[in-house]
Amino acid sequence: MENKTSFLPREGEAQPSRCPDNSAFKQQRLPAWKPQLTIASVLSSFFLIGAFCLTVGVCLVLSANSVREIQVDYSDKCSDCSKLRENSSNWNKECHCSVNFTLKEDILGDVFMYYGLQNFYQNHRRYVMSRSDAQLLGRNVNIQRSYCAPFSTYRNGTPMAPCGAIANSMFNDTIDLYYNHNSSVIQVPLLKTGNSWWTDKNVKFRNPNSYNLSSAFAGTARPPYWQKPVYQLDEEDERNNGYVNDDFIIWMRVSAFATFRNLYRRVRRVRHFAEGLPAGNYSFHIAYNFPVTRFKGRKHVILSTVVWSGGSNPFLGIAYLVCGTAAILTGFVITGIHLKLRKKKTYFQKQ
Repeated sequence: MENKTSFLPREGEAQPSRCPDNSAFKQQRLPAWKPQLTIASVLSSFFLIGAFCLTVGVCLVLSANSVREIQVDYSDKCSDCSKLRENSSNWNKECHCSVNFTLKEDILGDVFMYYGLQNFYQNHRRYVMSRSDAQLLGRNVNIQRSYCAPFSTYRNGTPMAPCGAIANSMFNDTIDLYYNHNSSVIQVPLLKTGNSWWTDKNVKFRNPNSYNLSSAFAGTARPPYWQKPVYQLDEEDERNNGYVNDDFIIWMRVSAFATFRNLYRRVRRVRHFAEGLPAGNYSFHIAYNFPVTRFKGRKHVILSTVVWSGGSNPFLGIAYLVCGTAAILTGFVITGIHLKLRKKKTYFQKQ
């Protein structure tokens, strides 16, 4: 048996040193640049940063204010349909309503249509986790082991496609825009595709491999609150069906706040709408399917343009203005303290 005491130093032997080697790296003698903070450099930094933030903030606020936007709330104007939808037994009954509004000025350029929800909380932990990313990639997975429950399978064992609470609560109102021009009604052409991110469309969402979508989703069933199976979301464009449907992809990107908007359509710039939306009378024709009364929610449609800084959201510009103002005020405070201390030092030197 090996003697463990052989590892101990013998009497008279020097113990090995635990000090680091005498090198420039281990002794922290490497050349380094250490800024010399003077009153001139500190004050100039505060004032330059403040001026930069104020300039950027003014540009962002002016850019956000230049966005043309109109918002129409149709929660109360479609109250009859709302009462119909509150009864779950009426899920297969159609209900339509119309909302009229007027554009006093032309909205030039690219016009985007959004749907907005108020008091709809998508940031609940169980709601956010209730999805199967492997299923959305077109893989054959056992969704009973996922976080989709209770929206994973039906009682007879048929799996839901797609599964989860997020997909089940997908916004499914159909909104069409009409233009009243010289006693004639013209439907505004809207684009359904090209509204989602490229990474979502080509990386995060994929359909199962099959010769057609109906066979790819064979053996599955639609979520309980859906009126159509996932492979029939867009009856006009076969490429916009399944898990790669733009409306479905945008809805699966949950919001952090209870009031949010999602991109729904883009105005196709042709014929009367080549320059945008002309001034005049318009109307939204809505197929009402999404109930919001039980959670005291509101629904609205937004028509908006975009600029180089994004949409009509002045938050970033206001944040820059606040930071710039704080930096300049801090510079003035430091300047006052410096002048006060310098006067005291001069007074004591004279004494």
